[in-house]
Amino acid sequence: MSVRMRVGIGYDAHRLVVGRPLMLGGVRVEHSMGLEGYSDADVLLHAVMDAMLGAAGMSDIGHHFPPGDERFRNISSLSLLRTVRSMLDSEGWRVVNVDATVMAESPRLAPHIGAMRKAISSELGIEEREVGIKATTNEGLGFVGRGEGIAAQAVVLLMGQEEDDLEDKLGS
Repeated sequence: MSVRMRVGIGYDAHRLVVGRPLMLGGVRVEHSMGLEGYSDADVLLHAVMDAMLGAAGMSDIGHHFPPGDERFRNISSLSLLRTVRSMLDSEGWRVVNVDATVMAESPRLAPHIGAMRKAISSELGIEEREVGIKATTNEGLGFVGRGEGIAAQAVVLLMGQEEDDLEDKLGS
């Protein structure tokens, strides 16, 4: 059996607004503001999904879950992550590991990272130790530094079988 591996990179940023819950990594984080967006605007999960889709050569989350489509209004990004995992599964890909960084001046995210790792690993069917999440500030620089928004970036490693092996396994 031949093995193929691919790496994907994802990035997302959303503006902070009053009146929305702050969702990061599938976890509700107490804060005076939340992220503006069509779905729950979870920048961490959006970056992870874009990395997954990019590594598999399957476009990006905006292509699969377009803003303005009522099916995705206020949807949980964990639900979207589950769908992306299913899409990759059907193409013979599995996530090996995730490494991500959230950039935010506040709130302090360290107390929530364990729950984020658990939520992400559960949806991806991997061990918590295979999900790395770091949080950092922008030292007062840019939109993140001014507290106007939160950004995240992620790298994902996918492993899959060669297409001939996959066709044999699926009976095609």
